[in-house]
Amino acid sequence: MARIIAVANQKGGVGKTTTAINLSASFAAAKLNTLLADCDPQSNATSGLGLGKDPERDSTYKVLIGQCQAMAALKPSALEHLFVLPAHKNLIGVNFELVDAENREFRLRDSLVPLRDRFNFMVLDCPPALDLLTLNALVAADSVLITMQAEYFALEGISELLDTIERIRATLNSRLEIEGVLLTMFDERTNLAQQVTEELKRFFGEKLFRTTIPRNIRLAEAPSHGKPVLLYDSKSRGAESYLQLAREITARHMPGFAVPEPAEHAEAVAEEPEAQVVNAPRWRRWRERNKLVTIDLKG
Repeated sequence: MARIIAVANQKGGVGKTTTAINLSASFAAAKLNTLLADCDPQSNATSGLGLGKDPERDSTYKVLIGQCQAMAALKPSALEHLFVLPAHKNLIGVNFELVDAENREFRLRDSLVPLRDRFNFMVLDCPPALDLLTLNALVAADSVLITMQAEYFALEGISELLDTIERIRATLNSRLEIEGVLLTMFDERTNLAQQVTEELKRFFGEKLFRTTIPRNIRLAEAPSHGKPVLLYDSKSRGAESYLQLAREITARHMPGFAVPEPAEHAEAVAEEPEAQVVNAPRWRRWRERNKLVTIDLKG
């Protein structure tokens, strides 16, 4: 059964979407069946994996308002084991359309239940706000991965998110836990980064990931090409950092499973996914249009 991880922080610009995309890709590259659900109306996780804007496409918006099932909305990515539940800008309307709806906080959780046996991990990319969309993600999730920069304003802002997590745990999702705190855009050379890291270690202890994500130009360039950094430049520091993060998480939940090192050459044609997940003829057409590739990490 899939472990569902919500990537969240009410502060914007802290690497949530970058982390959601590249952590998902790292799981998938290790041949772990992974779903990335885009819960942000900005739809950056969707475009960051090469899916263009399509208002007619089934999406998280249509899933949450009950127009389609989550299974019908799944889209393949350029990694064989990674599938996407895409978003659309209309998703912002959920905050208003469901304001009086029954069980509005449980819409995402209930829609993902039929998919949990098909995946090892589900990663939810949350918007930079503590709204109904983030609430749905936290109710659906087993854990929260908090991304933040090593800055003092980030330390102040995280208390509100932690308060929200405690309230959800007490009322809506008792199993919710903190997966960990991930430092992004990290520059270990600065005194500020070192000081903030020490503060976080004292507060979070083992919940602070050993892995940090550095500022990396290849990591920043990859979304403009519609690719995770593993497919854009598998040898970059950004790619290796997210692989290390995947190793750290799988070591907790899948003892004995090792995320391999990236292969020297990262171009191999992906095999067709299982027919019950994606319609095979449609998959072939999509693959031909997008020159589908995957990465073999066994090297």
